[in-house]
Amino acid sequence: MACMVAATGGLIFGYDIGISGGVTSMDPFLSRFFPSVYRKQAESADGGNQYCKFDSELLTLFTSSLYVAALVASLFAAFVTRAAGRKWSMFAGGVTFLAGCALNGAAVNVAMLILGRVLLGVGVGFANQSVPVYLSEMAPMRMRGMLNNGFQLMITLGILIANLINYGTAKIAGGWGWRLSLGLAAVPAAIITVARPARGGEADADVAAEYDDLVAAGEASRAVTHPWRDIRLRRYRPQLVMAVAIPLFQQLTGINVIMFYAPVLFKTLGFGGTASLMSAVITVNLVSTLVSVFTVDRVGRRVLFLEGGVQILAAQVAVGALIGAKFGWSGVATVPAGYAAATVVVMCVYVDGFAWSWGPLGWLVPSEVMPLEVRPAGQSITVAVNMLMTFAVAQAFLPMLCRLKFVLFFFFAACVVVMTLFIALFLPETKGVPIEDMAGVWKTHWYWKRFVNDGDDTDGHGVDIEMGCVGEAKK
Repeated sequence: MACMVAATGGLIFGYDIGISGGVTSMDPFLSRFFPSVYRKQAESADGGNQYCKFDSELLTLFTSSLYVAALVASLFAAFVTRAAGRKWSMFAGGVTFLAGCALNGAAVNVAMLILGRVLLGVGVGFANQSVPVYLSEMAPMRMRGMLNNGFQLMITLGILIANLINYGTAKIAGGWGWRLSLGLAAVPAAIITVARPARGGEADADVAAEYDDLVAAGEASRAVTHPWRDIRLRRYRPQLVMAVAIPLFQQLTGINVIMFYAPVLFKTLGFGGTASLMSAVITVNLVSTLVSVFTVDRVGRRVLFLEGGVQILAAQVAVGALIGAKFGWSGVATVPAGYAAATVVVMCVYVDGFAWSWGPLGWLVPSEVMPLEVRPAGQSITVAVNMLMTFAVAQAFLPMLCRLKFVLFFFFAACVVVMTLFIALFLPETKGVPIEDMAGVWKTHWYWKRFVNDGDDTDGHGVDIEMGCVGEAKK
């Protein structure tokens, strides 16, 4: 129950991804706040360039402001998480997100929209920094992958719910449905804000033994006064690389481009307003995330990463080929229903591959490989890199789509090749390894062992905390 409630922190992130993409394809919303985009849509409907009709700096600022705020907030969240605990960091995220929902739902100008997005970003930054760490620490070792992947499951569920809501609110007469879509983001924020249980009790022997280990390691970790300095030590090089590389690569799969801009993208492909929202629902395959939830502790992290990478690569190439064959460099074409349906199917294959690989594992692996003494700092780095890359991709996508056309999808495909090779060469398997003994996987890895076995960090700043060792020391 503790992990299920904490995982609802993913709802606020997923709901925002889904709701914003749908709202920015609603004509009443665009005509009120982004009239230049609305006019471009009308021009493209008369045979204009389909690639460039959503290319607007102001619209991109609206969508991307959340990620900049989340980046900055995640760094501050590390201090809150370390000083006050994971629970209060999640609470702070929920409260701030609620304030952002109120501003967005009541917005009368672009400034209110962007300020609301900034507050939403602060909430997302706090939640994304604390929830994966909390899940990895609270979950029993044999179920750590499954329960941590609940975070991504909630992100996916949030996207699905958001698209269903957008489909309904788009039909509201009077053109105010976008307010309801934005305001309902308060519901998932309220869940994580008010519901905070914990696992087990004093009479539970299994929990009690694990709890004693956690307390012992927690006491030792408090001896580390400079986690941001210590994480740069040579002994933590493998974990630091994973904290940076995995979220960076996760965004270079192009997932937020597909999910956030799905309504826009499908509208670009000629589906029309209401149908574009229905198409966005199709792309969200909740079952694929459930596949990861129930298999990650059986087949392991590497198998899912590698299979997902191959599937994402094939789908990206296919999407680029389909769009390029029809629209070419001019961006002008009439898309038959069957051709558009084929494009949607390929995009669903792409989302399936992501949903059981880079989606959940992009949050699970960085949070579970970090030693306790530097874990809040490490997770803040993960979230900051994730949000920085999300911001960069969101900023660049519409201009790049306008200029690179269908070649943009081949660019993301090339990135997938690089990240799949990285996983194959540099990520050891962490399935079935207790979180307190995770340091051992690096000591036997063909490349990383040179960093963790050198013994160069004898300057007194680092504290090597493994719970089993702490327990023995106390005895």
